[in-house]
Amino acid sequence: MISDSFALLAGAPDSPVLLHVPHSSRVVPPEVREGIVLDDGELAAELDHITDAHTAEIAAEGAASAATTPWRFVNRLSRLVVDPERFPDEREEMLAVGMGAVYTRTTHRARLRPDGFDPAPLVGRYFVPYAEAMTEAVAGRLAATGRAVVVDVHSYPTEPLPYELHGEGPRPPICLGTDAFHTPPALVEAAREAFGAFGGVATDTPFAGTYVPLRHYRRDPRVSALMVEIRRDLYMGEPGGPAGPGVKALGAALASLSDVATSASSVISGK
Repeated sequence: MISDSFALLAGAPDSPVLLHVPHSSRVVPPEVREGIVLDDGELAAELDHITDAHTAEIAAEGAASAATTPWRFVNRLSRLVVDPERFPDEREEMLAVGMGAVYTRTTHRARLRPDGFDPAPLVGRYFVPYAEAMTEAVAGRLAATGRAVVVDVHSYPTEPLPYELHGEGPRPPICLGTDAFHTPPALVEAAREAFGAFGGVATDTPFAGTYVPLRHYRRDPRVSALMVEIRRDLYMGEPGGPAGPGVKALGAALASLSDVATSASSVISGK
């Protein structure tokens, strides 16, 4: 399944693992660009800060290196179009800094869109189809294997940005975001082992939680999920620089995690 907005890249039929890459793209369609108040230079700088650059490459390396190829769901548009991982309603805490499903403020809390901007058209055009397709991708793994393991692939800057609500905490090389319902301890331990060579692994700092489609969220214990947040200095120049050799090593670690999640059906499962 491939659209202008996202791509579902097939893995092995017997893999329950879905690598989700929501924030790797810098693409802003012209009709969306018209609603952004930044000039071209300012927009390029904002994309440098907000984009989880090269995470699609890390996920691709992980898929290619895994013994059992995981599936991949990759956002082909920038999170400045919509952020598919936000709650689309008042549950979203990032609304406090203008970063709900549709951002109205930048990473530095400047105006991104005009005051009074109506997010509904962007939600309908981009957010809803993405959510539906991701839900179906998870349902496909459940139908094929009886379970689904969503591994959210992100990155974050070495130094906190002004938009971060919890930026005062530790910033380890690898942050694992967890959910009390969907993240079993065995999945966390598998990730700690897979990424243990990168200088430190912590949970839920500076970012917490993980993505599960709302149809399954806190409802379906067959869906496990973990967010892997990679500090950007491990693999690229900041902000917005080229990828370095760390991409290959991080991909190999992601492959190791995927293979454990694929094989350990008795322990890598939700509550």
